[in-house]
Amino acid sequence: MAIRERFDEDLKDLQKKLLEIGNLSVEALDKSLVALETQNVELALEIIEDDTKVNLLEEEINDTVILLIAKQQPVAIDLRRVIVAIKIANDIERIADFAVNIAKSTIRIGQDPLIKPIEHIKRMHEINKVMLKLSLEAYNEEDIAKAKNVAEMDDEVDELYGIIIKDLLLLNQQNPDKIPQITQLSFVSRYLERAADHTTNIAENIFYLVKGKRYDLNT
Repeated sequence: MAIRERFDEDLKDLQKKLLEIGNLSVEALDKSLVALETQNVELALEIIEDDTKVNLLEEEINDTVILLIAKQQPVAIDLRRVIVAIKIANDIERIADFAVNIAKSTIRIGQDPLIKPIEHIKRMHEINKVMLKLSLEAYNEEDIAKAKNVAEMDDEVDELYGIIIKDLLLLNQQNPDKIPQITQLSFVSRYLERAADHTTNIAENIFYLVKGKRYDLNT
């Protein structure tokens, strides 16, 4: 097999692994919100255990990138493709970590009835899920229009985060006996806000991949 053909095959394998780790993170986020809403501690524990798969896959991606750079010495856009892969994998792994954190908050809340419906938190989660899926499509297709859409959706997540924190602060004053649960719900909303920031980072890296320039899409 020619050198270029070998490199293209390795790139496809790298992209496949990135999509796989992305899908695992989407699944972890989904499960974390189900666990929170249903107060399912067993499901929360499963999310924590499954995080090992994401960590191992990120290590595989890192190793693949190092080998590609060492063996193929890519330049220009090919070099950007492998560098971006390692950056995106790191952001995706962090998103999976936030799903684990939500699972841990679910365990800490336990069976204590939720102080209020978590509709805003669920909306944050839905936007996060759409953002992450769209960012994976944008990466796979090298589509900066989709990457831009991802960044724009982050504004709604930030707005919802502000609303949730304001509501929780009010509940905190009115229900001092519920402070531990309110604290955990504020953590959950923060984890989702940070997850959206990491997905925006993915969008920025897609811009860098295609354009060869750094863009700050969080402003």
